[in-house]
Amino acid sequence: MTASDKSAAAAPAPKKDDAAAKGDSPAPDAAKGAAAADGKKKTADGQPVVPEEDELSEEDQQLKSELELLVERLKNGSNPALHKPSLESLRTLIRTSTSSMTSVPKPLKFLRSHYPSLIALYNTWPESRAEKKPFADILSVLAMSYAGDDKRESLNYRLRGAGESPGLWGHEYVRHLASEIIDEYDARINAALAANPEAPIDKKALQADMMPLAMELVPFFLQHNAEADACDLLLELEALENLIPLVTKETAARICLYIVSCVSYVAPPDDMAILQTAHAIYRSQNQMPQALQVALRMNHIGLVREDFEACEDPVLKRQLAYMLARQGVPVDTDDETLTEILSQSHLHQHFASLARDLDVVEPKHPDDVYKRHLENLGPRGGMGGHVDSARQNLASTYVNAFVNAGFGSDKLMLPEDSQWIYKNKEHGMMAATASLGALHLWNVEMGLSAIDKYLYSEDEHIKAGALFAIGMVTANVRNESDPALALLQDYVTDAKPSLRVAAVAAMGIAYAGTARQEVLDLLLPLVSDTAVDMEVASLAALSLGMVYVGRVNGDIIDAILQTLMERDAAALAHVFAPFMGAGLAYLFLGKGEAVDATLETLKTVESALARQIAVLAETMAYMGTGNVLKVQKMLSLCTDHLDGEKQDDQFQAMAVLGIALIASGEDIGTEMALRSFNHLMHYGEPVIRRAVPLATAFLYASNPQVHVVEVLSKHSHDNDPEVSMNAIVAMGIVGAGTNNARLAQMMRQLAAYYHKEPNHLFLVRIGQGLIHAGKGTLTLNPWHAHRMLVSPTALVGLVTTLLAFTDAKALILGRAHYFLYHLVTALYPRFLVTLDADLQPLPATVRVGTAVETVGQAGRPKTITGFQTHSTPVLMGQSERAELASDEYLPLTSILEGVVILKKNPEWEPEDVEMVAK
Repeated sequence: MTASDKSAAAAPAPKKDDAAAKGDSPAPDAAKGAAAADGKKKTADGQPVVPEEDELSEEDQQLKSELELLVERLKNGSNPALHKPSLESLRTLIRTSTSSMTSVPKPLKFLRSHYPSLIALYNTWPESRAEKKPFADILSVLAMSYAGDDKRESLNYRLRGAGESPGLWGHEYVRHLASEIIDEYDARINAALAANPEAPIDKKALQADMMPLAMELVPFFLQHNAEADACDLLLELEALENLIPLVTKETAARICLYIVSCVSYVAPPDDMAILQTAHAIYRSQNQMPQALQVALRMNHIGLVREDFEACEDPVLKRQLAYMLARQGVPVDTDDETLTEILSQSHLHQHFASLARDLDVVEPKHPDDVYKRHLENLGPRGGMGGHVDSARQNLASTYVNAFVNAGFGSDKLMLPEDSQWIYKNKEHGMMAATASLGALHLWNVEMGLSAIDKYLYSEDEHIKAGALFAIGMVTANVRNESDPALALLQDYVTDAKPSLRVAAVAAMGIAYAGTARQEVLDLLLPLVSDTAVDMEVASLAALSLGMVYVGRVNGDIIDAILQTLMERDAAALAHVFAPFMGAGLAYLFLGKGEAVDATLETLKTVESALARQIAVLAETMAYMGTGNVLKVQKMLSLCTDHLDGEKQDDQFQAMAVLGIALIASGEDIGTEMALRSFNHLMHYGEPVIRRAVPLATAFLYASNPQVHVVEVLSKHSHDNDPEVSMNAIVAMGIVGAGTNNARLAQMMRQLAAYYHKEPNHLFLVRIGQGLIHAGKGTLTLNPWHAHRMLVSPTALVGLVTTLLAFTDAKALILGRAHYFLYHLVTALYPRFLVTLDADLQPLPATVRVGTAVETVGQAGRPKTITGFQTHSTPVLMGQSERAELASDEYLPLTSILEGVVILKKNPEWEPEDVEMVAK
């Protein structure tokens, strides 16, 4: 006898009466024996079988018998009077077992074999029977365990039921119903599309019968700390607005945190619908700072101004003004205090207090940054950096400008006996004079007085540098006397090319994001006039794009498109021509489908430049959205292997930058973009490989992650000199303003490695200056407010500089190195400053640590980890967050970044009153 035969013989044969009672036909003994021998007992259809009677405890056997008796009474048609009490008993037994489910409840196990017969019985009952609806409720619960995934029987029977609260059957049943509602709605949508793809779908009609049930489930979820489930249900039904009246003060924060985090994964226009709902919830709860953040995220200027005006608390309104100033949104107000806040006129004071607190006021010399004595040159000895060459002096000028930016003091330019300007040649003199604007960043009065004497210089380049400095010193800061416009407007049409270039570029830097009509009137004729030099025309278009970033100004769009059509092939092949396209692209920042008409028009322009501009414009329109389809489109452009002129393949460099710009909105997209860049470096064309370090720099600006730094360090030794140069600059941007010791060491090693390559060494020095920008107190990253918002002015400044590096030899290493100064619009202190209601400094104890993702987590999870405790003002990294260490003060905004106003907590009591008194 085989082992299986022995098992079959040992298995007890089921009784025929039991089999009949279960409604099943008796199976052959051998099959039953095989099932018993199997550790996982299954029926013929693969479902687990109910344990045999001799395996059940006495309590379970009693329950099983009771359930079978109730089923038999239901099936007994000769005595209908027993049906109602039987249903009541069944409902009570099932409901008590499903209220808290850690495993499949025993009533559901024991009723499994009766489920088909109960459905058959239900179908025989007439609709007029009063007991039929309670019967449907019971079948709906049973279907949760037994019905097929695609049948949605729980929902089917629930809709036929008595309409009792679904929460009475337990949380698991409610979740199951929600999933079936979503599946049913998707099935109906797909069926409607299959029937007639062209016809519009009436979504309200498709969800009409399910929406009342869904709105019964949502309050249950909200009451039982399952806000994510409630949001998911309404998101899938495209009815999230129904959530607004159900939100309470306790649930608002978790709900809005969850739905706003979903925006990155939702296609337009549903993403805007989600943000509108979040905004409405915040407004209904009178949480004005959070409402304003969402309005800024939507880039809805009208809504932003409405929120600002709706705030009645004068102190809270000041906090909103600080938020608007950080984002660079101009708002008109009659309140002088609010006007000062919005103009950021106090920014240099807060920055100076931070510098004093950190004890970094002492100016640094470029040699303090280079630390040449640590550069291991070995027996090769002498280094080009020691020679007083024009190229090295130019590098020192930029390093000095970045390292001492905003401090108003240095060791090269500002000493009374300084002759540094005259140690440079032509455009080097311009850069040296312009550096005064960076040194006095945000301090308009002091800056203008330092620059003034150079405006009267006989040297054309020194005068041009002074004009550039005026634009830089007023970047992101507004002054009631409006000095930039008054001083620059006369030079926009000057006969000397260098003065025109400086004035036009300075206009863009000074008024970025302000949408000033006066600037438009000055610069638009330069774009339209085909007789104007292409360099001036392109810079004029670029500056207009920076001033009207994200505003879709029709006049500028028409002028640029008309110029592209009228200019000859030689002009469109000019090295500055791509910046005209950049100006056009900036106008569509975050505007999505609004760019489509312009893309169609660009197809009519017979030039390789048009394709390059189209890629950049589409990129800007979907910047930060994480739109997967657009990222895939950019990747597909990078797969083309082209044969032709360099200008013909430059659009691929834009596509690589486009991947970074679109994916930068969320962490998963950023990681996927980085993986894509790895493949592009292996298999891409030279123009693509040269753009990859620049795209990486944008993704991780001022955020030196170890794995990113290692990759860029590898690329900095690439055989292609342009790849290695861009990687060097990318390392500087990634570490900008962080004083990262590892990056600083790598830069010193690169300085030794490239000591005989003047171009590489120049960029190594630039990178060193960026790493130590503001002596480690500044950031270049355009994302802020916990990476919820992107500053348009910071974005255009950073992207403009990166675009210049796509053709570094002709621009940065030529005479157009002044594009490096566009970074000043992106420079911002990475601080947290706390003020009282009168806007006076109020030191507070805060914890600063690495941010922790809390979306959808239960309870009140910690928002930071590995924190350190400091007293404000305090420095914060790109991936760090802050929270108050005590309850003594309450912040007026939930995001502790930049300038935050604190108010005394009325409920706070010191732990030891006597100690406080002493």
